[in-house]
Amino acid sequence: MPLPGIRATFIWVALGCLGLILTALYMQHMMDMHPCPLCITQRVFVILVGLVALVAALHMPAQTGRRLYASLGGLFAIIGGGVSARHVWIQNLPEDQVPACGPGLEYMFETFPIMEALALLFQGDGNCADVVWSFLGLSIPAWTLVAFAGLLAINVWQGLRRSA
Repeated sequence: MPLPGIRATFIWVALGCLGLILTALYMQHMMDMHPCPLCITQRVFVILVGLVALVAALHMPAQTGRRLYASLGGLFAIIGGGVSARHVWIQNLPEDQVPACGPGLEYMFETFPIMEALALLFQGDGNCADVVWSFLGLSIPAWTLVAFAGLLAINVWQGLRRSA
């Protein structure tokens, strides 16, 4: 028995997010590309979009629930896309305007109050300006921005569509 279209779409979103995270982990562990604070933040939002889609697929909600899940997934995609856009912006700054390298992620969360640590995390630092890999002229954060745009589009479509 085939899955209803709405449920299948949520499953595909969850699988797409899983693929993004597995790619990031492969690049980190097999290609020795260590993520900067903004990269880690983007990963968190990819995971959140994927988890919302997975819960929606398992729950198989009616129209109101589907719209709620799609809105939440879309919100996480917008926030993640904003982080990606900031990262791309930092990567394209002139060298003399790149922010100084900041403390490590672990140090930030151990030393600063949570809101201050989060503010520092979203700011990015000099490590975030390095372009360590690109494909078709786009860096990893630029591809992540494209992925968030796609995830947002799918969630908007899920929220607006009428039936399976």
